Amino acid sequence: MADYEAFKNEVLSSARWLCDNGFFGAKLGSGGNVSLYMRAENLIVITPSRKPYHKLSINDICVIDPQLNLIEGHLPPSMESAMHAGVYKSRSDVKAVVHTHQMFASVLAVIKQPIPALFDEITYEIGAEVAVIPYALSGSAALVDNVVSGLQNGCRCYIIQNHGALCLGADLAEAMHNAELLEKTAQAYFYALCSGREISRLPDDAVQRLLSMRKQS
Repeated sequence: MADYEAFKNEVLSSARWLCDNGFFGAKLGSGGNVSLYMRAENLIVITPSRKPYHKLSINDICVIDPQLNLIEGHLPPSMESAMHAGVYKSRSDVKAVVHTHQMFASVLAVIKQPIPALFDEITYEIGAEVAVIPYALSGSAALVDNVVSGLQNGCRCYIIQNHGALCLGADLAEAMHNAELLEKTAQAYFYALCSGREISRLPDDAVQRLLSMRKQS
C-alpha cells in the first residue's frame, strides 16, 4: 500500500493552522476544507466531512481519486470534494485548495462584492480581481459548475456568494498565504467602502505590469 503519511500530515497541519487562526469561521466547528493534489499519483488528499478540526488525527485525513472514490481513510471525505476535484481538473497550475469561511471575505460574499486591484502585492500574488462566484447549495453539482466556470480568469482567490472563499496555490503554503492576503485586502476594502469616500484603485498600466511580472516568475 502506498504511503501518503507526509501528504496527510501537511493537510492536517494546514487545516489546524487555518482553524486556530479563524479562517474557518468557528474554531470548534468543521466548516471549510483543505486539499492537496498529488499530481504524480493523480490522487487528492482532503479533510473529512463534519469532524471538528481540533479532534482530527492524521488517520482521519482522506485520500480520494478524481472520481471521488475513497482510496484511503475511514471517514467520509469533505462534502466539497467534487469542487476540489473540479478545480484540479480545470487548473493545471493548482496543486492545493483551501476553502475558507474567513470573516471579511464572507462579508463581501453576502453583498456580492468583487475586489478590484488595490495593492501591488495582492495583484501580483492573487490576480487583477477577486471575482464573486454565484451561489449554489453547498456540496451541490451546481456549485461545482459555478466554481469551474469562474476559474478561467486565472486568479488564485475567489469569493463564493453567501458562502465563503476559495484560495488556490501551487502548494499548501502558497494557498494559505493567499488566504491571508485575501483577508487583508477584503478587510481594507470593506472599511474603505464603509467610509463612503472614493476608492483608489491601481492604474491599469500598473495592473498589467504586475500581471506580466507574475507570468514571468
